[in-house]
Amino acid sequence: MEEIVMNYTKNIAAALFVAIGLGSCNPDLLDRDPDFKYTEETFWQTEETADAALNGIYAVLTSGGLFGGDATPLWEEGATPNAYCYSGGTQSFDLIGRSQQSASTGGVISSRWKECYKGIARANTFFERVGDVGMDEEKQSQMEGEAYFLRGLLYFQLVTYYGGVPLILEAPDPDTQIDQPRNEREEVIQRILTDLETAAERLPITQSGANVGRATKGAALSLKARVLLYEASPLLNESNNRDKWQAAADAAKEVMDLANEAEYDLYADYRGLFLPENENNQEVIFDVQYLFPDVTHSFDLINAQYNTNAPLQDLIDAYEMINGLSITDPASGYNPDEPYEDRDPRMEATIVYPGALFKGKPADAGFFKQTGYAMKKYSIYDKENPPADKTDLKAGQSETNFIVMRYADILMMYAEALNEVDPDNPSILESINKVRQRVDMPAIPSGKSQEEMRDIIRHERRIEFVGEALYYNDIRRWKIAETVMNAPIKTWQNNVIETRKFNEARDYWWPIPQAELDLNPSLEQNPNY
Repeated sequence: MEEIVMNYTKNIAAALFVAIGLGSCNPDLLDRDPDFKYTEETFWQTEETADAALNGIYAVLTSGGLFGGDATPLWEEGATPNAYCYSGGTQSFDLIGRSQQSASTGGVISSRWKECYKGIARANTFFERVGDVGMDEEKQSQMEGEAYFLRGLLYFQLVTYYGGVPLILEAPDPDTQIDQPRNEREEVIQRILTDLETAAERLPITQSGANVGRATKGAALSLKARVLLYEASPLLNESNNRDKWQAAADAAKEVMDLANEAEYDLYADYRGLFLPENENNQEVIFDVQYLFPDVTHSFDLINAQYNTNAPLQDLIDAYEMINGLSITDPASGYNPDEPYEDRDPRMEATIVYPGALFKGKPADAGFFKQTGYAMKKYSIYDKENPPADKTDLKAGQSETNFIVMRYADILMMYAEALNEVDPDNPSILESINKVRQRVDMPAIPSGKSQEEMRDIIRHERRIEFVGEALYYNDIRRWKIAETVMNAPIKTWQNNVIETRKFNEARDYWWPIPQAELDLNPSLEQNPNY
């Protein structure tokens, strides 16, 4: 059995240390099997150990292959027109942004596959053994619901980046699983949807107390909506598939109908939404939990010092003026001599730009030398000097939760899907404008065509979710990556740093890692790698 990762308290660790020390004074104890280690047979005995096993699945989400490490979800922007990953230490997103990835590329291409299957193995083991504990039936059902949600999330990560993958639903068994071929992508998707529907049936609407941050019914339904939205998108459909778009709209609406009971709503302060003091607010549907010093990441260090996810001029230019007009519109009032004045408030809440106050002083032209800009979303650093104990956070000292799904995304997914099946439905504008009104941006007026609304929705998603590891998948599922990525990228002074590349015949999917191909000769590589 794969070793279960457990978080012991200091008191338990100290007790074990004393027990080992005392044991060394008694030679007779050397003849006994150690009772301070878990084995396959001794582990699944109590509700506490079952809960520890479930926590071990959650723990995978904090890995560098998924939503943690130094800054994996932040660096994903470097594979889009939003940001520049200038360093080789960015989980290889710098290579992906230049279309230089291969099966032998390390970083996230290999670690995401490995970490997802680690979590899936833990979930499958949990399903097989949790019944041995003999706990309360309702409690076991809820815990299984969490495991179903997590397995669905991990498989969704795999199919989103690699396409079809081996679908393994049993506890680890090298004799039967080492040479399992890739299943068709559609088969894996159906299993994900089954897992999420099962999870939704078993999970509570809210979690409280020590369980805050665990999966809920709303989390399962929200992920289902995202899965169906991706399945309806142009990357996977040669023509508009109304049934798939309708299914995505219905799934998002199911979450919206749950909002009152689950107390979902937009958080009033867009900037504050991403600060640790406001974690687990009403907008957060599911996030990955961090707490210093036990479970941490390096988001603050990456954003404020290394600046390896440096925003690009193309992103800055995409922010509208406060009147809702593009900076290219002659009527917008845009002044190139004061380029950051009177812009969409989300720009100032997200980006540090030349002249802006940052850590108590103006950010001059060379403050962030890569592009002249820095990301402050998912960083505690802002205009004021930080507290003395936060002045210069080092690696592994940050604890802001990473939000995987939030209510604004539900509203935007609903608008996008509904626009494809019922473009005159007033709920489309209601959903978009609710998101815009949170930051006092003017409402989108009625009378837009379906195509115009499609462009508006895509623009709004880019601005609202920048830095949240969503835009890379958006430009892929919309099948526009070859258009927006094959272009030069520029700094605040319009200096070209490099020319991005995207191979339409290859880059919509990541390569299967070479190490996995070596282990399993039954795996087939994705085309053109």
